[in-house]
Amino acid sequence: MSRNAAFAPPPGARTYRLRTARGEFAAVDSPVAEGVEPHGVVLMLPGFTGSKEDFTLLHEPLAARGYRTVAVDGRGQYESDGPRHDESAYAQRELARDVLAQAAALGTRVHLLGHSLGGQIARAAVLLDHSPFRSLTLMSSGPARISAPQRQRVKLLRDALAVLTMAEVWETMQAMGPPEEVGGPVRGPVDEERLRLRWLGTAPAQLLAGGGQLCTEPDRVAELSAVPLPFHVLSGERDDTWPVPLLDDMAVRLDAHRTVIAGAEHSPNADQPLPTATALADFWDRTTAR
Repeated sequence: MSRNAAFAPPPGARTYRLRTARGEFAAVDSPVAEGVEPHGVVLMLPGFTGSKEDFTLLHEPLAARGYRTVAVDGRGQYESDGPRHDESAYAQRELARDVLAQAAALGTRVHLLGHSLGGQIARAAVLLDHSPFRSLTLMSSGPARISAPQRQRVKLLRDALAVLTMAEVWETMQAMGPPEEVGGPVRGPVDEERLRLRWLGTAPAQLLAGGGQLCTEPDRVAELSAVPLPFHVLSGERDDTWPVPLLDDMAVRLDAHRTVIAGAEHSPNADQPLPTATALADFWDRTTAR
């Protein structure tokens, strides 16, 4: 899980529930910086066990580059409502349709960014309908299922969720360590209580379904490469969830722009936010110029 999450929203950002045709989703919405020419709107999807707060450190530098950024909790994730025990509500196609509804609610074509599991949900949304999007960035999100060691860690989590309460699983993870789906070194102070509340606020069914998807996702790169959008594959220089050479190969297959962030692991948005924001804005600027 992301232990780098910054829970206080950046200056000037609004926290609210984004109303869509498929329900309401908790959002952090950061406007373009004062005096800066607007360049576009970005919709950001967090990964497994994560939340919208995983993107907090990106909002200000992207606002300074002219981008309004909207980070959302997905269905059943932290502060967004969702069934606690009905896994069918979290089928990938359902979550993809949520993303299309979120984009529609923002009222303009958006740059779509998905981190890890959020990247695979973003990919599914683009494959359903690419018209609401100006580009797709896959951040630390690979072509198919996660690595064998991470599949084993997710299996342990899913087995625990089948027999323990969310509170009991939290205590177990404190003793043995969580699945490092949003891994990377902790930098700065860690708000353990907010992390605990985020965990308890997330629906068990969302974790069970999401973990299952990570362990079984097929390779859809060839299908995605046929979509007429600019693609960006961004990662840290080390990643235990999808090895970096696998991400390199995916970028080639997609004819995508490729960025590797030095000093970052699976969560470059938190590990190295300023270089990550620069790389993102540079890519979006190029797509606008094109």
